[in-house]
Amino acid sequence: MNEILETTKFVADNSKQVFLDHSRIIEFAGNFRRGAASHWLSASPVGYAHLTNQQKLDLLLVFNSISFSYWGDPKWTIEYKGGRYDGSWAMIICIIRAIDEKIPILDAQFRSSMSREDFRKFLRGNIEIPLFEERWNITKEIGGGLLKGYGGNFANFIKSAGGDGLRLLKLIIKTFPSFDDVAQYGGRPVYFYKRAQLLVEDIYQAFGGEGYGSLKNMDQFTACADYKLPQSLRRLGIMKYAESLSGKIDNKIPLPSGSEEEVEIRANTIWAVEFIKQALQNDGQNATSIGVNDHLWLMGQDKQNNHQPYHRTRTTAY
Repeated sequence: MNEILETTKFVADNSKQVFLDHSRIIEFAGNFRRGAASHWLSASPVGYAHLTNQQKLDLLLVFNSISFSYWGDPKWTIEYKGGRYDGSWAMIICIIRAIDEKIPILDAQFRSSMSREDFRKFLRGNIEIPLFEERWNITKEIGGGLLKGYGGNFANFIKSAGGDGLRLLKLIIKTFPSFDDVAQYGGRPVYFYKRAQLLVEDIYQAFGGEGYGSLKNMDQFTACADYKLPQSLRRLGIMKYAESLSGKIDNKIPLPSGSEEEVEIRANTIWAVEFIKQALQNDGQNATSIGVNDHLWLMGQDKQNNHQPYHRTRTTAY
């Protein structure tokens, strides 16, 4: 068992305010259509097929470096070609918009010394995006990290992992400290690595497991514990909260980053997906944690059916 599953299992087994309903897991798995899982980026409102493979890699790196904590009142939104977008879709579009405007956002050298004013132009919207300074500093960190030993070339970085997804994950965390996503629970470390996992998973899926995406050990990857998956799991009746925690979430009271409640939500998210995957595999389906993760995340984009709020934690982890 990998360190993410091992450490989150301890949390899930000892949770006091978050619980999983296994009967609902079986019910969900029984209704899951074969082939229903698809890469979350396939639903993007803008395409990126016009980019070169190198540019696609750089887009995925830039996106996963600063894709976190979009919630707020009002929410940060952007306008692009007659549409209005928020969250992850808005961030993807900001990158595409920058490319349209000849801003070299995919260039590591540019990012490593990017001015605050240029970064503000890059992410301009109706309001300043939450954690603006943190995103700006991370962008410079990632650019600088690539320049030190990889010539600013993310393709060289990926090649150095030798086609091993787990090795690539560790290399990302070691090279770029902002991807290191570890909490504490009961005096023990709990490993999530949400954004680092998602970056590797996106590379694998965007390239169809070939070329840059030819990576082994991808079956060892887990769900990416964020705030959208728990919302979907709660809507399905799979994840349940103690009354006090439900009250906080339903009244949009933020949970502190690293708090016992927040860690329990994230850990149980990981294990809900593992149990769903196991149930699907028992039914003869070729399920993966990555596929279940993406399916649940896309469910969370259906705002009309999301009557219960997601938990709010201001963090760079997700």
